[in-house]
Amino acid sequence: MRKSVPLMLATSATTLLLFTATGCTSQPEAISATTPASPPAETSASAAPSPSDPKAFPAVSGAPGAEPTIATPTGNPPTDLMTIDLVSGSGPAANPNSTVTVQYVGVSWSDGAIFDSSWKRGTPAEFGLSQVIPGWSQGLTGAQVGTRREIIIPPSLGYGATGQGSIKPNETLVFVVDILGVK
Repeated sequence: MRKSVPLMLATSATTLLLFTATGCTSQPEAISATTPASPPAETSASAAPSPSDPKAFPAVSGAPGAEPTIATPTGNPPTDLMTIDLVSGSGPAANPNSTVTVQYVGVSWSDGAIFDSSWKRGTPAEFGLSQVIPGWSQGLTGAQVGTRREIIIPPSLGYGATGQGSIKPNETLVFVVDILGVK
């Protein structure tokens, strides 16, 4: 069910919540499908990729623990929430009621521009998964401490037709998130 008012996580008075990831070392994982073991890559398909298509994920570079670089997405954005663990963690897993501590970076699908980064602010973000946009809550549920996860959030689970700050209306969001802690 869609909410008519987008939810926003504020890590400071003017900052939105985003995600971070670097190396590509584990299998892709979609919310609604099992995916092949090939690494993520850029896609140039004209149709929106399915959640089981590992090429739907923009390439991510950078060492775990450091701010990653997300390649500019290409092709039509996926219409479903999608996740891929770039680094698998082994610590406690987040549930929908958890409070998580993360480092993250987020870019817009349409132009690859960074719209938020906890690394650039110089401090991790902490928030309750029940207090953020549905794409964050659903996309981080199940992630274990030590995980670096890439998440693609469609507008219906992000900021929808209204947008938010520098996020344009109906924008698909791409986050890379390092899970540092779960309470």
